Amino acid sequence: MTGAVASVTSGLFAALRLARGRADGVVLVPGDRATVIRSFWSIPLSLPAVIARVVMSWADSGVPSNVAHELGREVMVFVLGWLVFVEITHRLAPALQRTGRWGRFIALWNWCNVIEGIMVVIGGIPGLLGVPPIVDQVCELVTIGWALWLEWYATRLALGVTPLLATALVVLDQSIGILLASLALSLSS
Repeated sequence: MTGAVASVTSGLFAALRLARGRADGVVLVPGDRATVIRSFWSIPLSLPAVIARVVMSWADSGVPSNVAHELGREVMVFVLGWLVFVEITHRLAPALQRTGRWGRFIALWNWCNVIEGIMVVIGGIPGLLGVPPIVDQVCELVTIGWALWLEWYATRLALGVTPLLATALVVLDQSIGILLASLALSLSS
């Protein structure tokens, strides 16, 4: 159990360092198989932020009549999108000549997702508190931008790729999420 706790602690600490622009956060997470496997603890640790974002959106749009169904769909899309990105990057790593760096990359990517989710929730809080729309939009824009930057920064450093390739991988990740969310909505309509 202590190995798992140490892995979670070092993973989150590394992600926080990266979120502050500290490149040395990369070296805090090794790329071995055990670390990669333990990094998937980041999924349940990210679920509270997912649920918070859904509930926050209901504050604007109203609570749906089928709360459990809507929440379940959001969680399923979130987890599936996460795992699809992991699988695609695992298959892309040899083509990018980054097989040896993929373990560290995906472990860091997993932990950074926890921090990114928290940042996005924090960015939505001012709107819930009734601040003027311009302040709300700026807060959301800054935190979403920071979250995307964190993913890009961690990807660039962990995989050792060019800024353009790191951007392409972030776009891939976001596209997977958008595609799955759209598909889930169309199937439920």
